[in-house]
Amino acid sequence: MDRIRVIGGNRLQGRINISGAKNAALPLMVASLLTDEPLELANVPHLADIASLTQILRQQGTTCSMSGHGSGADGRVLQLHTKKVTSTLAPYDLVRKMRASFLVAGPLLARCGEATVSLPGGCAIGTRPVDLHIKGLEAMGAAIELEDGYVHAKTKTGLKGARYVFPVVSVGATENLIMAAALAKGTTVLENAAREPEIVDLGHCLQAMGAQIDGLGTSTITIEGVTSLSGARHTVLPDRIETGTFLLAAAITGGAVDLVDTRADLVGALLPVLAAAGINVAETPHGLSVERNGARHLAVDVETEPYPGFPTDLQAQLMAFLATAEGTSRIKETIFENRFMHVPEMMRMGADIETDGQLATIHGVQRLKGAPVMATDLRASVSLILAGLGAEGETLVSRVYHLDRGFERIEEKLSAVGAQIERLKD
Repeated sequence: MDRIRVIGGNRLQGRINISGAKNAALPLMVASLLTDEPLELANVPHLADIASLTQILRQQGTTCSMSGHGSGADGRVLQLHTKKVTSTLAPYDLVRKMRASFLVAGPLLARCGEATVSLPGGCAIGTRPVDLHIKGLEAMGAAIELEDGYVHAKTKTGLKGARYVFPVVSVGATENLIMAAALAKGTTVLENAAREPEIVDLGHCLQAMGAQIDGLGTSTITIEGVTSLSGARHTVLPDRIETGTFLLAAAITGGAVDLVDTRADLVGALLPVLAAAGINVAETPHGLSVERNGARHLAVDVETEPYPGFPTDLQAQLMAFLATAEGTSRIKETIFENRFMHVPEMMRMGADIETDGQLATIHGVQRLKGAPVMATDLRASVSLILAGLGAEGETLVSRVYHLDRGFERIEEKLSAVGAQIERLKD
């Protein structure tokens, strides 16, 4: 099993190209099930999750091919064409690899009137049930049964528009229901819907395919169903989590880095946190620049929230940054119940962190020390790498297969700006 070796202490300097957003690319790929015409997606990241979802779509009859390389509108382009859905089954051996694969349920129901989808797997950061997906599809007329770990969904006369109020905000369920509603009969109104940029990106692609959608980026989304959708070409938006991660990497090392092909609005909740900690971030013609003012950064308090609040997917990385801040910081995690599993590993490196339920109190130390550590999930794995960048000595991060699900060529990108980092093949 691969490991990542980091020798800390190097100040990051240079330029990093930000990849397309994994969390946008995955639902966009699934949208190809809604049309019998080709869908082209540019700026698709090279990640394990992309490859896993490609396998699932091929199971449904989608032909998939990739061309080009790199990031941006002219980067890697994924061509998807589901001329005919050949199977409405998404089996356990494929779906178990990641939760986003459950998104095929809505499009398969909308186009074919049935779907049999395994309950999903993914990172061990909480239960993250799919009940909101199921209840929303039931509101649209689907008959759903759970049996032997599978969701069996059918509709005899097609999905019908409905009003559905999410009891809690859910990104995945919002995406699933938007796609299902695009081909439903009548008007669907989703209230308390998620507002993430990835959902807006999905909506813009669906609109280019002919969907009638209003309210993107707000908590009330209205979809007027159409009889069919066409193909389209769409560029995946920049990855805001990768953007935030590299901003924090530069800040941890006291570096000065330019991030290219990204936008400030995607990390709007992180920027004031960095400013309060003493980190300078500025917009440039090509993206963002980040630099620490030379002094030790300051402690801050943060609470994770649904967008536009502080993202839970940056919580672990922020904790690595705050571990060496001057003063005491507090992070309250309100999204997932098991997302402090990186804390014991950071404490192995000398971090002084106390947890009490959803609250972590971080007493900043002068410097972390390298140590062997183990990743428990995707964001935890990169947070330990960030901790290692600012630590004294060698850090060995094991179980980095999580990392390959969400960060494209991270060792190459960090090495290019001065980090001493390498992947060890076991």
